[in-house]
Amino acid sequence: MADVTVPDRPPAPSPSSPATEPVLPELREMYWETGVRARAQAGLFAVFAELPQLVWTALRISWRADRMRTGVVGAATVGSGVLAAFGLVATQRVLVELFAGGPTPDKVVAAAPALAALAAATALRAGAGIVTGYAQNGLTPRLDREVERSLFEVTTAVRLEAFDADAFADDMERASRGTASAISLVQASMNLFAGLAGLVAVAVAVLVIHPLLLVALLLATLPKAWASLRAGHLRYQTYTAGSVRRRRVWLLHRLMAERESAPELRSYRLRPFLLDQYDRVMAVETGIQLALARRVTTMTSLGAVVGGVATGAVYALLGLLLVGGRIPLAAAATCVIALQSAQRSLSVATIQVDLVYTEGQHFGDYTGFLARAEAYLPEAAPPRPVAGPLRELSVQDVRLCYPDRDTPAVDGVTLTIRAGQTVAFVGENGSGKSSLAAVLAALRRPTAGVVRWNGRPLADWDVDSLRSRIAVVTQEYHKWPFTAATNIAIGDVDGEARQDRIEAAAARAVAHDMIESLPYGYETLLDRTFAHGQDLSGGQWQRITAARGFLRDADLLVMDEPSSALDPRAEDALFQAIRDRQGRATTVLITHRLANVRHADRIFVLHDGALVEAGGHDELMAAGGRYAELFTLQASGYDVTRGGPPSPRQPPVAAP
Repeated sequence: MADVTVPDRPPAPSPSSPATEPVLPELREMYWETGVRARAQAGLFAVFAELPQLVWTALRISWRADRMRTGVVGAATVGSGVLAAFGLVATQRVLVELFAGGPTPDKVVAAAPALAALAAATALRAGAGIVTGYAQNGLTPRLDREVERSLFEVTTAVRLEAFDADAFADDMERASRGTASAISLVQASMNLFAGLAGLVAVAVAVLVIHPLLLVALLLATLPKAWASLRAGHLRYQTYTAGSVRRRRVWLLHRLMAERESAPELRSYRLRPFLLDQYDRVMAVETGIQLALARRVTTMTSLGAVVGGVATGAVYALLGLLLVGGRIPLAAAATCVIALQSAQRSLSVATIQVDLVYTEGQHFGDYTGFLARAEAYLPEAAPPRPVAGPLRELSVQDVRLCYPDRDTPAVDGVTLTIRAGQTVAFVGENGSGKSSLAAVLAALRRPTAGVVRWNGRPLADWDVDSLRSRIAVVTQEYHKWPFTAATNIAIGDVDGEARQDRIEAAAARAVAHDMIESLPYGYETLLDRTFAHGQDLSGGQWQRITAARGFLRDADLLVMDEPSSALDPRAEDALFQAIRDRQGRATTVLITHRLANVRHADRIFVLHDGALVEAGGHDELMAAGGRYAELFTLQASGYDVTRGGPPSPRQPPVAAP
């Protein structure tokens, strides 16, 4: 496909494409493309070679989810095939009696037993279909729960560092598609069995009539089946080749039709530009789809022609057998019915072959993810002691490395925090403050070094008891789609969710009055996805998040940029609540508003992951180092009497 370029814009130099600048560059492969790509790359023989293993996998997970319903579906499917064969034999017997010589009433009487048998077989087969449908409908929710629960048990248990690995995130995304594929795989496998059972039934019935007719039947049905599978292969190949285009169109859909992009789309007058991008991509896609339509039509038409000729040959063979007296007229009529039944069953089977293969690949992503995720699960260990109240938290030569970075986020940090202290982590963006706080909060394991709680390494304590004594207010908070009260109550899921506790925590976070002003107060849903749900501003969400952290009244409270979106009055009240913890509980504070850390017992200054300064505010200002430089620079913005920032060694005129 031709590069999509920005109109009327000078191209940026690029070694690979100096004349153009792609607007939507190559996108990574999405999770749902795995099975489709595998089907496109696999030949028909490869598909059939892997089919038995995939069907066996489907039967195993179905059996594990619900043995009784799986057994019912299997028995009903086999029974339906037997009844189909019996029905064809009964049909032949009915036709034999009806085509016999003699008065019509006598022929009807003679055909009555076979007719009754045919009616019974038809009724039983219909009943088997109802039983199969009922069992499958009951099996689906159990299977869905079994597979999804297994996935969520893993995703909620793996260590946090698992989400730092791109491969893990991609695997998990594909595995989520695999949960839905489990249901499709089981249903397609059962439908495939039903189609094959119908074919076997027809083959048995035709074989009873005359062995030569079985060969003729195969010649009449296989060409169309081959053409159908081949056309499906072409569709998969085209679908896979167009994956990048589809994702670009999907991205353009989002840019042109979502609330988040709507203001800037209008402000920057992007409508013509985005529509032009859409037209360019879709022009190529439309041409490819038209070419596919021609190829598929040619392939299916060829299969239909060959199949038609073969069907004509079957009818010619029937005529010759009739003329030669090799088979009676009733058998020939039965064979015609069998031929039509075989074509229907084969059509079902060919469709299910593709579904079983593609859904099987997706389900393989799911099972593969569960296997690989075991490397990120906490190690099995004997019961550990329950963590007691915090007396001292020490960090010794701790390093933390992320998989996608060459340099450590935390590099050889050693420090000590004592109970009741308020300490601040200070530094520029990317200095390692949040990463170090995550290590202290037992959310991340250090790559090297050790963190001790009351002298014992964090790994030696029972992790649940340890985390129950730690509350974390993260910089990148999550907007949980619950009511305001529940959004605060989840800060202490083990505690009693009393309204007075929730309101007290909200008051400390300057959120109570804001929540009361919402349409339903504390019962207001904080997500517009729901009826009567409400949107909150960034500052309002920050208050809710801070209240969540205050609810537990934990031994250790980590506050990571808790006021970045707050107005001055709310910020002052929030930091007063933090100061109220001083001397009673321990607080780790991360903020760029350096005036709010002056009261801290200890200030730790980080730079490029390393601890470069430590001390109280006055001590660090007197030292004239990095902290003094940052504080003075920020303070100068509030000093209207100076023409520029004061010297780092001079005390600021006004605190920010």
